[in-house]
Amino acid sequence: MSESKAIFTAEQVQQLNKTIEASVNWLRHEQHEDGHWVGFLKTNSSIEAEWIFAMYFLGIENDPKYDGVVKTLIHEQREDGSWEAYKNAPTGNISTTVEAYTALRIAGQNPNSKRMTQAREWILAHGGLSKVRVFTKIWLALLGEWPWDATPNIPPEIILLPKWFPINIWKFASWGRATAIAIALFSCKRPVKQLPPDKRLDELFPEGRDKENYALPCPKSAWGRFFWIADRVLQKYVNCPVQPLRDLATKLCIEWIIRRQESDGCWAGIQPPWLNAIIGLYCQGYALDHPVVKAGLEAFNEPWAYTNENGTYLQCCTSPVWDTVLSLQALWDCDLSARDAMVQKAIDYTLREQIKVIGDWSINAPVTTPGGWAFEYQNDNYPDIDDSAVAVLSLARHRHESADPQAIDEAVQRGMNWIEALRSDNGAWGAFDSNNDDDIVTQIPFSDFGELLDPPSADVTAHVVEAYAYLGRDLSNSTIVRRAVAYLRREQEEEGCWFGRWGVNYVYGTGWVLPALKAAGEDMQAEYVQRAAQWLCSKQNEDGGWGETCASYMNPALRGTGVSTPSQTGWALMGLLALDDHSYDAAIIKGLDYLMRTQKDGTWEQPEYTGTGFPGYGIGERTDLANKKTLDQGQELERGFMLNYAMYRHYFPMMALGRARKYFNKQ
Repeated sequence: MSESKAIFTAEQVQQLNKTIEASVNWLRHEQHEDGHWVGFLKTNSSIEAEWIFAMYFLGIENDPKYDGVVKTLIHEQREDGSWEAYKNAPTGNISTTVEAYTALRIAGQNPNSKRMTQAREWILAHGGLSKVRVFTKIWLALLGEWPWDATPNIPPEIILLPKWFPINIWKFASWGRATAIAIALFSCKRPVKQLPPDKRLDELFPEGRDKENYALPCPKSAWGRFFWIADRVLQKYVNCPVQPLRDLATKLCIEWIIRRQESDGCWAGIQPPWLNAIIGLYCQGYALDHPVVKAGLEAFNEPWAYTNENGTYLQCCTSPVWDTVLSLQALWDCDLSARDAMVQKAIDYTLREQIKVIGDWSINAPVTTPGGWAFEYQNDNYPDIDDSAVAVLSLARHRHESADPQAIDEAVQRGMNWIEALRSDNGAWGAFDSNNDDDIVTQIPFSDFGELLDPPSADVTAHVVEAYAYLGRDLSNSTIVRRAVAYLRREQEEEGCWFGRWGVNYVYGTGWVLPALKAAGEDMQAEYVQRAAQWLCSKQNEDGGWGETCASYMNPALRGTGVSTPSQTGWALMGLLALDDHSYDAAIIKGLDYLMRTQKDGTWEQPEYTGTGFPGYGIGERTDLANKKTLDQGQELERGFMLNYAMYRHYFPMMALGRARKYFNKQ
């Protein structure tokens, strides 16, 4: 335990109340008419660059967003000429830099300008085109700048493989599955829309195109070598005159994609499968004015596009449900009841967003009644356990003073039944599917762009445990909760922290697990719990806040290390407050002072990225991290997709402030 004690003064209590009131008023002002909240979701410049690639490939020349997107790419360039994977990353990202450079060349930027010269020099100094990820090579192949023979093959026939086969589409995580099938539609045809002579990338082949290293590296593992050889065989099959199953497989892939288009025109609620689906259908003969393709293209407008003084940004995803249910949680922590019109509007929105149709999750849970929530405006095929658990908990906490308790009861019951059915065999929960943890998928050459698995994680499981505990479900028997808590204990790192799969990173994981353990009735004086609290205290910065760099996903020595941010400070405080142990008051008060001191106009500023998409690593790679094997920095940023949630800076500090007020009121 911490030896330092501290007193929360009357003056600090007054300041705490003012800070909470200001944050509540900020939410009141930012709520949309239908009851939801949503913040802009910022990621790296590959999103804008790939949209420009698609516009060129599809022959679309008059989109009004175009100039704004180019302006954004120029604005996001670093001083060293590169583009980064997240704010203030230790180095630029080779794939993002190549994509941004290529997009600007397509847009007509002079290759001899200072900006472009710096970017080109950075690219060549960091290994050139041979070092980019598979996604980037596929885009370059579409533009005639990389040979199709040197890109990993995803044949349409993969859709024909049965579920029991070692590799099949259901082995992929939901996001990888949707993306792979879309890419299969055009990679089998190997289309090329050559860049005009004045926009070709000759300058990125300084020794000539015939001297470039096009080879895919052969992996060291047995399965990796097997799939490497299989990929070489498939490369020959593409040009084989006899392809008996190709037409059938292609037809099934097209049907699979069309059935999964959402009502707003997107696919899976995220950019990679969405943009690739449009390209795939176009290459299969679907015209730009076909209703499916047209809806997909139009969906890139508002609310997905966001314009400010720096240009037009294209979000990789939207987060209205996630932002709304977490805002509801923050309002509950700050003592606002459903009698407040703002809260009731958010409850009504959340109830309307519950998904009652079958999605891909049913492959592993075929007898389950649907009842989850998705992250985005439209993503009925892929509700997720994380959103659903927080939605259930937020609704249940506001039930008694809501306008329609029966509607909440029905939604909560349906939601919890769905969540329970998605539990994995180890007693824990992944994000979208159950038991999506077969590491063989990570061995295929296609898998270098990021995580292709959706195994259970501590942070998602913690949200589910907290919902179970609040509802009193299973606590008398406690089989489900007991197994989940056992999983959480197994996942604890030696230092006391927990890995944060969907947030950055160990501060996130630890900040969510500790409240879940308290809710489940664990002894908060137990050694393993105290070790977690002590780890949090040891990572507090001098300014009172907590921060953690995205690089901790690649380098375990950076766990809990980084400049202070409002969101990560909120997570750490929620973790410490869960202990209900005044031995940690000094750290708590110092953290609260940081939040109260840094609030501005009712909210907080946070340029740092504290979220992830396609997060973490495969099972084997997580073992490497546990063994403290640091990944090569030259490749580390290829394996993560980092996000800056604009509202993380707001509702997580609110939660901490509200819980702190209750905590000190008990003194």
